[in-house]
Amino acid sequence: PGYDSVPEATIMRYLAGHGFPVPEVFDAEGTDLVMERLDGRDMLIDLGKRPWLARKHARMLAGMHNALHQIEAPPGLPHLFGPGNRVMHLDLHPGNVMLTARGPYVIDWPNASAGPGGADVAMAYLIMASSEADGVPAMVRPLVSAIRAQVIKTLLATAADDPWPHIAEVAEVRLRDRNVRPAEAVRLRELAAAAAARGR
Repeated sequence: PGYDSVPEATIMRYLAGHGFPVPEVFDAEGTDLVMERLDGRDMLIDLGKRPWLARKHARMLAGMHNALHQIEAPPGLPHLFGPGNRVMHLDLHPGNVMLTARGPYVIDWPNASAGPGGADVAMAYLIMASSEADGVPAMVRPLVSAIRAQVIKTLLATAADDPWPHIAEVAEVRLRDRNVRPAEAVRLRELAAAAAARGR
């Protein structure tokens, strides 16, 4: 409800013009967005099939953040966080990186905003660290947790922008997302409190 495809198409075209890997946009009107088809699978699915690539994929994810945050935000892009004029995806996690024969592409841009790159990394960290894993059998949950921990650790070690000064503010924004479940909200508050206790 209330979705307008034009702003998403506009930022994707802007990023394509700066060499950032996004699908080509053919048309946008109302709630309709027509883009090129990307043949491949997203990084999250690939991690489930090839968990031994966790570090490699996490470094790739960090590389996507690093490249994106080199791009100055265009005029008119919403500004959610403190000082900074970088393009932020604000949902840039493995589920939104498509792996294709031509390389990785970043999809799903309705949350794109302007601000400090560290806030974008903070959002990715909080999403990955707090989201519940649906449909995972009990016997493989420890493996899923280990893969998730490795991806998070490598992302935080490889991303150029420091997420820690932004954790509390980003957690508050994340908590306003109606898709966040009660258990995830509890975890988000715990992560924000832990970061504050460490002076981050």
